[in-house]
Amino acid sequence: MTIDLFDDFRRSVERPDDQIDLARAALEIARDDCPSLDVGEYLSRIDQLAVAVKRRVDAGSNIYRTIAALNYVLFQEQGFHGNRENYYDPKNSFLNEVIDRNTGIPITLSILYMEVAQRVGLSLRGVSFPGHFLVKYVGDDEEIVIDPFNKGEIKSEESLSKLLDDLYQRRLALHRDLLSPVTKKQIIKRVLNNLKMIYLRENNLVKALAVLQRLVIVDPRSEGDIRDRGAVYLKLECFNYALADFENYIQIAPDATDAGAVKEQIINLTKQVREIH
Repeated sequence: MTIDLFDDFRRSVERPDDQIDLARAALEIARDDCPSLDVGEYLSRIDQLAVAVKRRVDAGSNIYRTIAALNYVLFQEQGFHGNRENYYDPKNSFLNEVIDRNTGIPITLSILYMEVAQRVGLSLRGVSFPGHFLVKYVGDDEEIVIDPFNKGEIKSEESLSKLLDDLYQRRLALHRDLLSPVTKKQIIKRVLNNLKMIYLRENNLVKALAVLQRLVIVDPRSEGDIRDRGAVYLKLECFNYALADFENYIQIAPDATDAGAVKEQIINLTKQVREIH
């Protein structure tokens, strides 16, 4: 019997978005780095963080007191903080490593923040703000934007504009669409895209391939990831798999700007595969 190393991840994400366990799906990503990872243990540790937050709030607590309790437990008691020194360390994208080391990047700290908040009855949404992931609370008459990378700081419109200016040197203006909430699948894709960028830059093809496998599981029609997976297969000399991905890419995106170059690859690979067999 063939063992599918991505089976648990597939079960985590191949369901309606509101049924996805975000923490579990994020932890499954770390199996590429730690195959024997005990996902249940880390889910229990998130539960324990929520218990500590609950001790600091009561049934009558308003949204701001709940946020304050979250911030106190995560950033004061537990010492979670943004990893500015080694921002592009792949470990920052693995939720188990974030929990073990008390440090991470905006998106993984946001996942942890949202998951603890959910366990204390506070529903938060992820915000795919350019260059810096955030979370927000949406109430009947107010929205609160929170920055878990900066110890749960509540962001004003002015501070969001400054963050955007710092990241993009005033080339991008703040507008409401930048604060739109994203789905859980989009959050998982952003984590995986961070890892994809790191591994491709390091030319770590085996790990890049595993990340691309997961990206295609999340979105089977993601033409860019299918093409990139084909390119990695080609470099690894897995010619049949590369050919299949390039052919799939052309079917999905026949008018892509690089379609001509990919079709040439398909012709060359077809000849190569025939010669091998």
